[in-house]
Amino acid sequence: MSAGRDGAEMEPTMPLERDAERLRPRGSNQVGMRQFNERVVLQAIRLHGPLPKAEIARLTNLTAQTVQIIIARLEAEGLVLKHAPLRGRMGQPSVPMALNPDGAFSIGIKIGRRSLDVLLLDFAAQVRERLTLDYDFPDPDTLFGEIRARLKLLRKSLGPKRAALLRGVGIAAPLSLGGWQSLLGVPPAQAAKWNAIDIEAEVQDMTPLPVALCKDTAAACVAELVAGRGRSVRSFLYVFVDTFIGGGLVIDSHLRSGGTGNAGAIGSLSLGLGAAHGEPPRQLLSVASLFTLEKMYGEAGLDTGAIVDARAMQQPWLPVTQSWLQKSAPGIALAAHSATALLDLDGVIIDGSFSRELLAATLAQVDAALDRYDWEGVTRPSLMAGAIGADARAIGGALLPLYGSFAPDRDLFLKDDA
Repeated sequence: MSAGRDGAEMEPTMPLERDAERLRPRGSNQVGMRQFNERVVLQAIRLHGPLPKAEIARLTNLTAQTVQIIIARLEAEGLVLKHAPLRGRMGQPSVPMALNPDGAFSIGIKIGRRSLDVLLLDFAAQVRERLTLDYDFPDPDTLFGEIRARLKLLRKSLGPKRAALLRGVGIAAPLSLGGWQSLLGVPPAQAAKWNAIDIEAEVQDMTPLPVALCKDTAAACVAELVAGRGRSVRSFLYVFVDTFIGGGLVIDSHLRSGGTGNAGAIGSLSLGLGAAHGEPPRQLLSVASLFTLEKMYGEAGLDTGAIVDARAMQQPWLPVTQSWLQKSAPGIALAAHSATALLDLDGVIIDGSFSRELLAATLAQVDAALDRYDWEGVTRPSLMAGAIGADARAIGGALLPLYGSFAPDRDLFLKDDA
């Protein structure tokens, strides 16, 4: 054990018992042991909620003395704070330590095919402010001006003192924002504008803060991994139903992006065998995406805005929604079965930018569709509802700079697998 000026300060850190495969550094530790141990303690609190110092020591295998030193320093830096003492037990009441929501902030930007969201996230991963913009399709000639204006508004709302605690900006956007324009009915020239644009560079020109870019559905998967059900599921396929359905892939508690960043891109999954002649089979996104449901509502003379609220499961939208579910659920089940056969997954997590009522109906229909598969030789994964919802992409983007600054394993979801 290396010794520093604080005695036990340089004690090696062991991973958390149940959730902390993600805490084990890969390769050499690029930050000092002191800073690394601080991050392990912060991660323990983030994963498990407010914890007494004795419990932090037990989970991390750090000594009580080391935890005492680290907590004192984190409290002085404004990153943790005391909760009310826990009474009614033998001995002195224990005092849980929690993340200080005002300890740090970040901004998440979701650039979608139908809307823009700019969120302010606090250190406890709670949304403080949300600024949105709806459109039929994003026009880069005007969209970046809208983003710049919203970044200024968020900094102003924080005030100079708290704005100094901003750690960065994370962007969640489709890798092919101009793709599938024929399905969306977007003029090719308008869609092609995005092919020559470096989104990350455009936003970096607006701010001195560090900027990171992530595929939108991968960012949503990040949010589920860090702040949702992914904390207790080691390997899972993440499905996010939006204008286009997409997904992410987590193996051993690490997001796997693949060499081109498209791992988990279930929207491109073919729904049949390719024939020697004729058109190729349709992709999953052509039937299991919300733009399809929106189109069905429009053809039925119904308000298309119901795709994102509880009306989708009410009359007169319900019969149309059920028709969509009958087509989309078998496709999602196919993706889940295929991914499980290849990757031996623990679970499949489904979420989306729709109501919780429609999410529940989707889960039920997908579960029923999975019943129709032969699972011999394959362990059927658990099917779960996502815990984050429509904000998952922007929250995931905002988590990129927070995690890069405060997590012990900095490449949890920032490193490519190439």
